[in-house]
Amino acid sequence: MLEWAGIPPDESPRRGGAYGPYQQSQRLELYREAAQTLVSRGMAYRCFCSPQRLELLKKEALRSRQTPRYDNRCRHLRSDQVEEKLGRSQPHVIRFRLEEGVEPFEDVVFGWNRHEVAAVEGDPVIIKADGFPTYHLANVVDDHHMHISHVLRGTEWLISTSKHLLMYKAFGWQPPTFAHLPLLLNKDGSKLSKRQGDIFIEHFVAGGYLPESLLDIITNCGSGFTNNRPGRTLDELISEFDVTKITTHSALLDLDKLPDFNRIHLLQRIGDDGKCRSLVRDLQGHIEQVYGPQIEDKDVLHQEYIERILQLRKGHITYLQELVSPAYSYLWVRPTVSQGQLQQVSAEFNTILALVLEYVPEQTIHPL
Repeated sequence: MLEWAGIPPDESPRRGGAYGPYQQSQRLELYREAAQTLVSRGMAYRCFCSPQRLELLKKEALRSRQTPRYDNRCRHLRSDQVEEKLGRSQPHVIRFRLEEGVEPFEDVVFGWNRHEVAAVEGDPVIIKADGFPTYHLANVVDDHHMHISHVLRGTEWLISTSKHLLMYKAFGWQPPTFAHLPLLLNKDGSKLSKRQGDIFIEHFVAGGYLPESLLDIITNCGSGFTNNRPGRTLDELISEFDVTKITTHSALLDLDKLPDFNRIHLLQRIGDDGKCRSLVRDLQGHIEQVYGPQIEDKDVLHQEYIERILQLRKGHITYLQELVSPAYSYLWVRPTVSQGQLQQVSAEFNTILALVLEYVPEQTIHPL
């Protein structure tokens, strides 16, 4: 979908790159080694607490009107106890040992921050029982090994950043620069949710929206620019973006305005020779799909004819698919009317038709 949006990643499972593999399931050994390094340094430990015990801790905390947190019980296991449990193949996770004394850090968007996570949280899981890492470990290990210089992510991870910086310190690694971005919300201020169904990219693709219109409305409702205006191209967005102008306020996404953005960008595409040819190819496919066997005159599929139609209707259509709707069917197929329908218009239909045919050249006559 990033390719569809015109913003393909520099590296990915599909494109490859110097810092692969790019799928978490193919990097498990890297995470295991990192976690083992922390265990050997005494900065992480194996936790054998059962899901039942953890659930009891949660219920007890809620009953006492407290925030649920792990009590760090397994942090105090002796090495012989750990070996004994491992010898019995007892399921376990690996937890990172949180320590007090978190250093403040400067976020590009939110400024100086510091969260004493050890005072309000239990030691977090970094390797789950199935051997997969949690985000807390994976993001630190991946960003270090991939030489990431700047991390831009949602503001919900701001509180966890102090925890991640403790991990960077435990590994002895230089952390990247962090910028936490305000959330993208519905126009009523509620959170975007997968349950809405209409926030998936596939929904917009099927609806005939152009990728640049979706990218434009998202950036237009947010910050990072001196001025917001509809109709900006990707090159303009790149040249005008300034990370220092990102505000801490959440952005309200009003999708009711998306058709207007799509109309603007469709107009721009039609006005660009290269992009217009791409629209012609897309429209040719739509015409054949919708009308197929009904098309008698194949000239309607020629590039020159379709380009003329696009030029005539630019600014009047919101979606390319509109041109294959019933309202525009006359552009692609000959209108057909049955004799019964014509007789309903006039009882003298046969007489009128005979008079008309006397003036029509024979080679242009087609049977009704």
